[in-house]
Amino acid sequence: MDSALFLYDIDISNSRLEDLVLLANQAQPFYDWVEKHAQHMTHSDISLNGFLLRADQAQLHQLLRQVYFSPSESRPFLFDGVGRAYKHPKACFYFFSWLVRDAPQQRLTPIIQRVSRSGKLSRIDAEIEVLSALILRYRATLQTFSWEGIREVVIDRLEGSRRSLKGHEKEAHVRLALIAALQIFYQIHGDYGRYSSVQMSGQQIEKYRETYDIGLLLTEDITGETRHILIPIKTRETEGGGHAHLFTRDIRSAIQAAKQTAQDFLFVVIVAKNWSVRELENLLQEVDHLAHFDTSPTHWTGFDEQNQNRLNTFIQAVLLGEITPKSRD
Repeated sequence: MDSALFLYDIDISNSRLEDLVLLANQAQPFYDWVEKHAQHMTHSDISLNGFLLRADQAQLHQLLRQVYFSPSESRPFLFDGVGRAYKHPKACFYFFSWLVRDAPQQRLTPIIQRVSRSGKLSRIDAEIEVLSALILRYRATLQTFSWEGIREVVIDRLEGSRRSLKGHEKEAHVRLALIAALQIFYQIHGDYGRYSSVQMSGQQIEKYRETYDIGLLLTEDITGETRHILIPIKTRETEGGGHAHLFTRDIRSAIQAAKQTAQDFLFVVIVAKNWSVRELENLLQEVDHLAHFDTSPTHWTGFDEQNQNRLNTFIQAVLLGEITPKSRD
């Protein structure tokens, strides 16, 4: 996105805030999913805000257990400050912790560990006991658990998470765009189409003896078979010379590795100023999706609207089974 804001030729923009708000907005499907569990429990259309403000401790305990131990793999995600998806138990812990505590990992986790030892409870059972009790105790003080209120809390928590995670800037931009595409699909369809689950890698993955910056693991709903969307992210500061040759060779290596099978999708992200139009056209014929940003990596602020919409369309086609990976013979 073009987030520059100039005053007297000075850039005063806050692109980090825009990223954090976008990430926080992607937490709403998780909020809505928890709300549906509350409605199913009470056989009503009660809001999550209403449930959390009125439920007794046994009902709170029951809701948390249902959410923590949901057997469905087609669940919405919750993300950290650089767009990495938490595993489901950790997502549940952070979601409910954010309602009632700051710095849950640093301050609440040691308390839960002591409760677990004292009560001879499993870690998750101790989490559920503590979180239920905290919601019951402090809901009169907090007064609201509406999405509008929770969204502000999520923004604050994600800012702290982002500060603690270094060196993930380029991955964060791509993860954020992927999150938006996945969550838009989930909000429309309530699932991941033909796939029972979608898992985003928390770090680089290695496949075919090649390293990819991000991987989305897709599990077929009916057959249980899996495939990846493999995502190499290539950035280049300079505009020509030997470095440009190495840059192109690096991209070719990722493509050639993925050619070993037509099982996986290949989505390439390129951030480079004045890159070869011919090379770009050739790549478009070889990969399943390509996002090119004609700018220096130091000035890159993420996906603009056009590239985001193109990615949304690609992800939708993949999840609905409307496209298959290109044969790269």
